[in-house]
Amino acid sequence: MLLDWKMRLSQARAGIADCHQRDGLHRPRPLLLMKHPPEHPDWRPEGAGPEFAVRIVPARPVPVTAARAPRQPRRRQFSPEEYAQGVLRADRSLLAQTITVVESDAAARIAEAQSILALLLPHTGRSVRVGITGVPGAGKSSLIEVFGTWLCRQGKKVAVLAVDPSSSVSHGSILGDKTRMEQLAREPNAFIRPSPSGGALGGVARKTRETILVCEAAGYEVILVETVGVGQSEIAVRSMVDFLLLLTITGGGDDLQGMKRGSLELADAVVVAKADGENATLAQVTRRMLQDSLHYFAPPTPGWSARALTCSARSGEGVPALWSIMEEFLRLTRENGALVERRRRQNLAWAQSMIEETLRGRFFRQPKVAARRAAWEKAILNGQIPVTAAVQELLALGGG
Repeated sequence: MLLDWKMRLSQARAGIADCHQRDGLHRPRPLLLMKHPPEHPDWRPEGAGPEFAVRIVPARPVPVTAARAPRQPRRRQFSPEEYAQGVLRADRSLLAQTITVVESDAAARIAEAQSILALLLPHTGRSVRVGITGVPGAGKSSLIEVFGTWLCRQGKKVAVLAVDPSSSVSHGSILGDKTRMEQLAREPNAFIRPSPSGGALGGVARKTRETILVCEAAGYEVILVETVGVGQSEIAVRSMVDFLLLLTITGGGDDLQGMKRGSLELADAVVVAKADGENATLAQVTRRMLQDSLHYFAPPTPGWSARALTCSARSGEGVPALWSIMEEFLRLTRENGALVERRRRQNLAWAQSMIEETLRGRFFRQPKVAARRAAWEKAILNGQIPVTAAVQELLALGGG
């Protein structure tokens, strides 16, 4: 009997393995019919008792549901009060989520963000806001890491708002500044938030001002705003910080070329970066030329004379001197009232820019304007209508 069931098993395997071609298709030969009841396999020996433990068990039927239940959101939704309380107790997770809400352009998020800011506003205004700008490759991220780490080790709480340029083609951003600041990111008193510029001009993000307020409410004493690499006309960061630091490198031209830089006349201090190694001597020459050029400009801050200095992110030389200059600036501007006046004027400029942005969005959302916009843009691209006439036409549709 044992040989019989073994022979049947080998025949069944051979039937599966041996396929023959019929009508251009590969079809297996039919298997032998089962000799035993379906609760036992066909190759079970004749007369086997309970010691033969192989048995076919029918599958349990699975109930079919009419519709799958919706997936629950992974992240809990907080109220504006909960967001504000989390920020005030310096909860880093809720701080990051609050900034995400504030930066959102979704209609449902805008009202929520304003409620959060209203709760946080009484706890703002106690930090020093520093804007750091410069040409691409000047070493802004490297200097911020060394400077921020030094401040943290002096007992300061430092927040870095790194603005990353958004692509004009894909509209995406790398947001890699936090990855590059490895040492600063490990400091418990540091918070780094990269944000895309989102096409906003001026080297900053559209919601940088709101983000500054959120970080101030969380207790950060020094806010460092790193702009994208800027040129001569990118000056928006000046309207949201107390102290503007301009980074430059050697080989930027002579005295006259230095005077032509539009951002130079707005800076409270100019740092010649990468002043180390063989470049140290040339950096000192560049610093002297820039200091001479600064004398020709009206001071950007009443009562303050802009300074030029050298600094090295590699060795850390010049970092304590940079903070000393900032402390002197704060002491002077607090005494003469320039700091309070600057922030008052910045709030006014902020309100005006928000009105302009809101009116622009409302204008293009009007039904008549939205319906005409595609044809209007096509006519301008094809040269079928002068730009001035096209603008007047669209303004007339919007009631302007």
